[in-house]
Amino acid sequence: MPKVTLPGGDFREVETGSPVGTVLPEAAVCARVDGELVDLSWPIGRDISAEPVLPRQAEGLTVLRHSTAHVMAQAVCDLFPGAKYAIGPPIEDGFYYDFELPRSLTPEDLMKVEDRMRDIASAGQPFVREEVDRDEALRRFIDQPYKREIIEAAESAEGALGDRFSIYRNDGWADLCLGPHVPSADRLGAFKLLSLAGAYWRGDERRPQLQRIYGTAWATEADLEDHLHRLEEAKRRDHRRLGRELDLFSFPEELGAGLLVWHPRGGLYRKQAEDFLREVHLRHGYTPVFTPHIAKSVLWETSGHLAKYRDNMYPAMEDDNAEYFVKPMNCPFHVLVYKSRTRSYRDLPMRLFELGTIYRHELLGTLHGLMRIRGGTQDDSHIICREDQLVDEILKVFDLVLEIYRAFGFSNPKVRLSTKPGMAIGDEAMWAKATDTLKSALDRSGFEWQVAEGEGTFYGPKVDFDFEDAIGRLWQLSTVQCDFALPERFDMEYMGEDNQRHRPVMIHRAILGTIERFTGVLIEHYAGAFPLWLSPEQVRIVPVADRHAEHARSLADRVRAAGLRAEVDDSRETVPKKIRAAQMMKVPYTIVVGDKEIAGGTISVRDRSGQEVRGLPVEAFLEAAAKEAADRAVEGTDLEELAAATGETPTV
Repeated sequence: MPKVTLPGGDFREVETGSPVGTVLPEAAVCARVDGELVDLSWPIGRDISAEPVLPRQAEGLTVLRHSTAHVMAQAVCDLFPGAKYAIGPPIEDGFYYDFELPRSLTPEDLMKVEDRMRDIASAGQPFVREEVDRDEALRRFIDQPYKREIIEAAESAEGALGDRFSIYRNDGWADLCLGPHVPSADRLGAFKLLSLAGAYWRGDERRPQLQRIYGTAWATEADLEDHLHRLEEAKRRDHRRLGRELDLFSFPEELGAGLLVWHPRGGLYRKQAEDFLREVHLRHGYTPVFTPHIAKSVLWETSGHLAKYRDNMYPAMEDDNAEYFVKPMNCPFHVLVYKSRTRSYRDLPMRLFELGTIYRHELLGTLHGLMRIRGGTQDDSHIICREDQLVDEILKVFDLVLEIYRAFGFSNPKVRLSTKPGMAIGDEAMWAKATDTLKSALDRSGFEWQVAEGEGTFYGPKVDFDFEDAIGRLWQLSTVQCDFALPERFDMEYMGEDNQRHRPVMIHRAILGTIERFTGVLIEHYAGAFPLWLSPEQVRIVPVADRHAEHARSLADRVRAAGLRAEVDDSRETVPKKIRAAQMMKVPYTIVVGDKEIAGGTISVRDRSGQEVRGLPVEAFLEAAAKEAADRAVEGTDLEELAAATGETPTV
């Protein structure tokens, strides 16, 4: 009789062929057997270790969402005969499924689909798994062209599916899927369909456009309600809407998809962020460089980009009997800076920094505001050093990541090591050395970290930093990559202390990533209300009447002299409307001046939260606000505390 070892070391002997679910708690949605996720119906035929996967665990939620996507597709096929269904994976916080349907769906259709899903769930239809060969799989999906394409595209030797295909059935309806799934539809938990969208098949605008249904699924109704509340908050913080309302940037159709222009207010914000980056990098021993936007194909052939990354690159032109490509990355240019002359061990480490604009041909269906664009500026740096300097340099980068993100209001990153992907350059020994180096740095750093298998770049493993925003969402923002491959491909050398030639190592690192994507994250984190030092307009001065306008302009000059950005609203609107306009534009401080303020040499100040004090001495406010901006403080000045500290008794 096979022996099953359970968590904690207990074990059970069972009859051969018994489902693994019989030895696990009833709450489990699937099982982990010898490290692999399987259905609860998986038959035990040998000694194994098994543990339950519960619905509120990360893997359990993935299984719930994947199963719910299947039930949604089944419901759509029930309601729309002739439906062609494509793919329906679980995604972060939910799932989606793509369909080719006889007509366009409406929000009312989503309600009908959801009702049908509940009928299927209440019937408790079991998920039944089968394995079939290629011919049988093609026969089963004879009327489903997208499933057939997946089957036909699977490699026969070492593909993800091979010549055997798993199919899951629900009451006669079937889907091609690796699984696992919940044992039956009545185990789905709490779910809701959210929205409709268009999506190109395989994300390729040259392929058919399908209709995508998005949904979310959770272990309990309470978890679902919490998530729906977060979604409402995320809508309020949507950077695309706020970017338009705050007049920061736009995406003109004339530029093409995924390309944007920064407006004056966005330009002021961006200058503050970039000036800070330049300042902190210079302080940490980096040297600024500038490189062109295009280069001949020979550069990209040497770097490996044409072999591994060409689909994401824009060809620029053919000239001088050569083909030029727009750059998707800055690293080969920094190699050329290094190779511009002979280097000595005394020159190392060399830390090169560039705010370099890159261009990547992202698929049209993947573009999303600032979060996924085709042209963006990256805070790109490359550290070229000796092997014995490598771990220390990586640790310095880790410290720099934390320093920069603290200034923007983020802390406590989640850290992971991403290892060799399927498509890579360099030999196994090189990858092992690079990976071990990053592990050593992580072990010395004090970070808790996890491994993400196969998620490294094509030229090296990397450490990624995820930061949590104000509503609990994780964003992958910083990346630190260890690269032995490019120095080899470019024949980079330095003269050692022994007068022999040696090969250096490269660290690739982008701390914010692209300025554009980071801006999108920052807008949503602060709901558009940037800290004072980043705000395009820091102070708005509102004269009560026309006769106060000259004093307001004079006050604005004093504010600017204190190093702050100020504007005067001398429009003919009422004071409440002017204050409301300043609040809508997320201006940190609004100053109101009228007869009382002019006579007393004071001001009335209101912050974005609505806190207001009257009778505040001008110099006290200017000193506090200037210090807040200079310190790059994340929190605003408490006006009531400031008023009390002046020794005055202003009205609050």
